[in-house]
Amino acid sequence: MTISIQLARLPHGEGLPLPAYASKGAAGMDVVAAENVTIRPGRRHAVATGFRVAIPEGYEIQVRPRSGLAFKHGITVPNTPGTIDSDYRGELKVLLINHGPADFEVKRGERIAQLVPAAVTLARFAEVEELDDTDRGAGGFGSTGTK
Repeated sequence: MTISIQLARLPHGEGLPLPAYASKGAAGMDVVAAENVTIRPGRRHAVATGFRVAIPEGYEIQVRPRSGLAFKHGITVPNTPGTIDSDYRGELKVLLINHGPADFEVKRGERIAQLVPAAVTLARFAEVEELDDTDRGAGGFGSTGTK
């Protein structure tokens, strides 16, 4: 299934490629930086992309890290996956954090993250007095891997 997402380029995004799939089987579209910035170890920066989007109602865009940047440099998206809501109309920015030991230079035009459009399922909580029992019960945080 393909959805249409409107994109408005900002002046500092001129000349940059639009988000695009790098291969036929790719789930995420590569997005590039619209600025040069140095991210020091342990620091974060909201990297400009140079565009705004209008996501159709009922969808979101998930912002995910690029595995190569994470593996090679310790650069990731700290709120993975980040969510761009359908009613947001500001510049799409990618929040990056440097978990590596050295400064990381983000260069304009460099691929910095992946964008994954996704359908949104709405929910409503129903408060009850008791929940049904399961074999697992209240076990959490690794409890299913132990006997």
